[in-house]
Amino acid sequence: EEGCGGRRTCRGQGSRDAADVKALKYRRRCEMASVFAQLPRLFVTGRVFVTNRVCSRLLSGKQFEHIVVDKRGEKENVGLIRLNRPKALNALCDGLMNDLSEALDELEGDESIGAIVVTGSDKAFAAGADIKEMERLGFKDVYRGSFLGNWDRLSRTAKPVIAAVNGFALGGGCEVAMMCDIIYAGEKAQFGQPEILLGTIPGSGGTQRLTRAIGKSKAMEMILTGDRLSAHEAQQAGLVSKVYPVDQVVEEAVKLGEKIAGLSQIAVAMAKEAVNGSQELTLSQGCHFEKLLFYSSFATNDRKEGMKAFTEKRKANFTNS
Repeated sequence: EEGCGGRRTCRGQGSRDAADVKALKYRRRCEMASVFAQLPRLFVTGRVFVTNRVCSRLLSGKQFEHIVVDKRGEKENVGLIRLNRPKALNALCDGLMNDLSEALDELEGDESIGAIVVTGSDKAFAAGADIKEMERLGFKDVYRGSFLGNWDRLSRTAKPVIAAVNGFALGGGCEVAMMCDIIYAGEKAQFGQPEILLGTIPGSGGTQRLTRAIGKSKAMEMILTGDRLSAHEAQQAGLVSKVYPVDQVVEEAVKLGEKIAGLSQIAVAMAKEAVNGSQELTLSQGCHFEKLLFYSSFATNDRKEGMKAFTEKRKANFTNS
């Protein structure tokens, strides 16, 4: 049987004496230590981000069924995930969301990636959840099976995620876009939570994130009627950062990703965590949390380099340390 590091090990050999068993166990421990030595740990505000080069290499050649994964940018430091169910207008199914989760794991474990862009097609970012998949389910199925339980993986991504939205972002598609940190939209994009028209309500954060993004009154109107927002309306409401021509959205999102990826990734992670904290904490708690993260940045080499570069009037050379 093939063991860690590609060495040959044997099991079930009852004739091996105690000394051989002890030597084998020691060798296995050494091999495992060699593997774990390849897993750098970045300690940020008490959280551990693990970079697994081994897993990244194993997954790098994987072909997903419902998404396409690529690296973009001059330095190939932006991960691009394209939802790819064109016949279903990128309707979200368990298979697609599992692919997305696995791709995010890979990109998070890749030290060369500093930001991630998620997009769909020109016609649809994602037109909603797959109704054919849900139609046959009953209460017991969804409740005991924790239906949609793994669909929030995007919201738990440590690296910055930018949604590049063209066409429909409806229902689950709108929820996925809102799980991202920044939303860029094409001029023809449409956002909405039309679940009420199907006799149900949003189930993956729509009632919560939309309300936080655009306010209670507008969110309530959209959710109770199924009405949609155009790209420019979404920008005016605060849901979308910028609007671009359809053929430029992904390119602009990648440019933004490159800009973020060129900064200190430790500081970027801290900043993202602080901003996300504002959605969960009171003002005083959030300000206290921000200050702790700010203090923590003084333990990094990047903070020293950034301030030194500023006083010396040169560009900082961040090392993510």
